[in-house]
Amino acid sequence: MFDILSLIHNKKTLSQSGWYSFNAVCCQHRGHNADKRKRGGILLGDNSWQYHCFNCGFKAGFFLGKSITKNTRLLLGYIGIDNEQINRWNLESLQHKDLLSFIKVRKEKKRVKFVEFEIDEGELLDNNNPQHKKYIDYLNKRGLQYNSYPFLVTPEQEGRQNNRIIIPFTFEGKVVGRTSRFLDDRKPKYINEQQSGYVFGYDLQKPEYSVCILCEGIFDAISIDGCALTHNTINNDQAEILSRLNKKIIFVPDMDTTGLSTCDRALELGYDVSIPNWEIGVKDINDAVVKYGKLATLLSILQTSTSSKILVEMRRKAVVKRL
Repeated sequence: MFDILSLIHNKKTLSQSGWYSFNAVCCQHRGHNADKRKRGGILLGDNSWQYHCFNCGFKAGFFLGKSITKNTRLLLGYIGIDNEQINRWNLESLQHKDLLSFIKVRKEKKRVKFVEFEIDEGELLDNNNPQHKKYIDYLNKRGLQYNSYPFLVTPEQEGRQNNRIIIPFTFEGKVVGRTSRFLDDRKPKYINEQQSGYVFGYDLQKPEYSVCILCEGIFDAISIDGCALTHNTINNDQAEILSRLNKKIIFVPDMDTTGLSTCDRALELGYDVSIPNWEIGVKDINDAVVKYGKLATLLSILQTSTSSKILVEMRRKAVVKRL
């Protein structure tokens, strides 16, 4: 595009505030005396500039990606640019519109960060500690080994605090939160201390994995070495975190109406969706691992993975019919 400073041949001085001052080029064209006191000024910006005459008050400006305004056309005419050239510059500016919008979005895209979190209670599960037996038995029922994750327990505490498993939330090797899973049937079953945008299981993903299995529940993720949303939505911050993996994402919903509704958002983000043909009563990945085993569950997910909206809708309707 055109360089406005090079088009104005009057001698210029640069002020500390960033304005280029010179004898204004507009005054005599607007019925005023010619400026001889350097009352014209131009301030340059990113892909833009502003012109201001402090003698006659004329203003003009230019923003790459937008049409050349009436006053800017007048200013360019004052310095001898013909309409044909101005029209060419106008067309060129408009051709930059989509590119600049893309650059703006890329610049404004937020990179999610997490504050380190301190867990000041709990001891690691130990197979040799008789006080830990009930916790290990609970994990075994869910198809998990006591050492499949750094689970913490508080057997010396009272009440419900004695009857929970603490699951640290890690990100890039640092603890950034936690959840407590209570072993009784009372609600709430989980109490989360979770930062916005967090995706559980990010640290479980290994470089050799070509895909990331994304699900809702924490135990689902641990069962399959995947990632968990910890709820039934995918927010923008979580999408940004998942994009850092540079892997194919396969979303596996819980087999209920709420979980299945999240498939639309997953497809919108460019993820594959997998709705395996599991038996009635197998409502999520962890249930499937308990019933079929880890390898068979993983194969069933990969075999039914698709990005087709039509296939997803067909499989979703089939599951809803059975609910």
